[in-house]
Amino acid sequence: MGFASSAEVVKYIGGIFEAAFTDPEIGPKLEATGLVVAFDFTDPDSVVLIDMGNKKVQEGLAGGPAPSATMSMTADLGNAYWQGKVNLPLAMAKKKIKVDGNVASLLKIAPMGKKLYPTYVERLKADGRDDLLA
Repeated sequence: MGFASSAEVVKYIGGIFEAAFTDPEIGPKLEATGLVVAFDFTDPDSVVLIDMGNKKVQEGLAGGPAPSATMSMTADLGNAYWQGKVNLPLAMAKKKIKVDGNVASLLKIAPMGKKLYPTYVERLKADGRDDLLA
């Protein structure tokens, strides 16, 4: 079925970063990168801006810092990624995920994301969103 609205995309995919920022191990590492990453999703259209240096998540680009990298993909692919079902370099090579900006920095933080997969899945389950589980 997929996400019903852009607000759901922000709630779940943005929420994974909000959880990461409070994690004593991952939070400081993400903050130290100082990266600003925009996730540009389609189906439904939604932009989630992650300002790691300031530990902020926002919907849309307005009023936020300029992203150092932008990742574009369908919301379904983003959902699958946070469940550990997507190989990032392969998805980029196949153009399923398009990256503009500092690609090397994204690949450097990708291993930290793996520790967040269980948290993401738990959030979906806790909200009864089994329809989003891959």
